[in-house]
Amino acid sequence: MANIVYIAQSLDGYIADSDGNLDWLNQIPNPENDDYGFSVFMNRIDALLMGRKTYETVIGFDVPWPYEKPVFVISTSMLTSVPAELHDKVCHICSPIEEAIESLHSKGFKNLYIDGGQTIQSLLAKDLIDELILTDIPVILGSGTRLFGEQFGESNKRLWLENIETKVLNNQLVQRHYLRKREA
Repeated sequence: MANIVYIAQSLDGYIADSDGNLDWLNQIPNPENDDYGFSVFMNRIDALLMGRKTYETVIGFDVPWPYEKPVFVISTSMLTSVPAELHDKVCHICSPIEEAIESLHSKGFKNLYIDGGQTIQSLLAKDLIDELILTDIPVILGSGTRLFGEQFGESNKRLWLENIETKVLNNQLVQRHYLRKREA
């Protein structure tokens, strides 16, 4: 079982700009239309667990729903609505995050793709992230939403990771794959 983060960030550690925009993610030329390993990653996972803000961002892209795997949206507030075409693809979870993870794993969703800044930070603070796949985009945003934000910093713990692979993609992006190092 693994809880895995696959996310891009700016060189200064932001996953969204100060207006919450992600347009900078698509400004790197990609003449080969490479997905940078995303489809291989998606084949590894059983389901996605994302926060409400990330879910709302995804449905706001005005593209067909991008996920074939089940998506669980964790939120203490009710989702405003789930479009009819997503009722069999998206499920709302309002339990505490540790219970949500345990429940999903017990239902056979062994490898979870964790997405959303607050969700990632909450799971890091509770030491429930097993792998991090980070892609650095060569831009400095200066402000915005940090991947490793204050919520994680409040836990006052250090999480050691082992880099198992680093790749340079498209001669511009750096993708690093880390495993959480835990004491035996």
